[in-house]
Amino acid sequence: MWGRSVLLLVVLTSAAGAAAIFYRAAVKAPPDPVAQFLSVHWAQPVPPQGDPPPRFTALEASLAPESCAACHPAQFADWNTSLHSRAMGPGIRWQLRVFGQGEANDCLRCHAPLAEQKALAALEYGWANAPTAPMPDYVSADLHLRGNTCASCHVRRHQVFGPPAAHHDPAPHGGFVEQQAFGDSRFCAPCHQFPAGARSLEGKLIENTYEEWRASPSARAGVSCQSCHMPDRRHVWRGIHDPDTVRKGLRRELELKRLDDGRLDIRARITAPGVGHYFPTYVVPKVLISLHLVGAGGERELARQVIGRTVSVDMDKEWSDTRIPPGGNSELALQVAAPPAPYRVEMRLEVAPAEHYARMYRAMLQRNPDMEAATLALLREALRQADAASYRLEAVVVAGPANAGETARAIAN
Repeated sequence: MWGRSVLLLVVLTSAAGAAAIFYRAAVKAPPDPVAQFLSVHWAQPVPPQGDPPPRFTALEASLAPESCAACHPAQFADWNTSLHSRAMGPGIRWQLRVFGQGEANDCLRCHAPLAEQKALAALEYGWANAPTAPMPDYVSADLHLRGNTCASCHVRRHQVFGPPAAHHDPAPHGGFVEQQAFGDSRFCAPCHQFPAGARSLEGKLIENTYEEWRASPSARAGVSCQSCHMPDRRHVWRGIHDPDTVRKGLRRELELKRLDDGRLDIRARITAPGVGHYFPTYVVPKVLISLHLVGAGGERELARQVIGRTVSVDMDKEWSDTRIPPGGNSELALQVAAPPAPYRVEMRLEVAPAEHYARMYRAMLQRNPDMEAATLALLREALRQADAASYRLEAVVVAGPANAGETARAIAN
């Protein structure tokens, strides 16, 4: 097939053009050092650390986050407030008690990726490949419960990796290896992007965040995942769970126009100029936009709209997908009879970061009321935390115009 293609090109082009084509075909693209590094760094499974170098102190060899905090207190403090530190919370732990080992390993790949974490989980849950030898001294007994630890991203075979140093101070650990990959969005993709052919609904992967970003204006502008979720290299990873992050990412507009026939034209628009992927990404969060008319006669809801990708609790059916794509918007437009002044219209925004999980947990409680007591306790705590994650942003409020032809608007960024 290759030979026939070359022959056709030679026939259809001049000699000089054919030579250029042959040259381009012969020259290979230069190797991509970031891709090469990540293919090893995020190999699955992540290999065991092995014996630490003899020169290492116990503190340097330890994989416990608190050990890293001895020299990196600011990074530890930020990590300790992040979802990465809670990746092995009750929402995943009750499932590990129910799943088989194969399914559990799929979860642990991102929730507790180190080989030492998986070994501890195997011991706790009595899986077939649980180690029989004692765990090394550098592995704390609760490491598998700590989620995405410092070592998950930075340590391989006791070698420390990180982004180019901001300050070239004397380096511990015998020196660390600087890697540009830590500032590249591809670093996040192993856990925030399903591969082609993985689980999907309606032709869309369940987890597609990296590819959403790659097709976005943010990617074209060179704004990486780390630019927003790790500002100034802070280990915070704020997202949909954080009101301030959502507030900064959105633009909410509400406009009222009193028409000649005594009706009120209402237009509400939500855009996400500060979000580098679909808003919200993934199938778990939901955002509820609602419009309310408030006047002397009381309050009534005029309209509501869910923004999100809604799927069944078993993730086998997609019911709707109303997310805002990068550069897109969500709108509500309607007309109602204008009430006597004074009155106002409020656009409210409620965020349920764990809506799908809460719905799934409730379904599991109904389906399995007689599950083992420890599993049931974890499931109930997971549901409590999922419900508690919901919050409401400040309403966008517009005082209603009193006279025909008048317009009033408000914008919240």
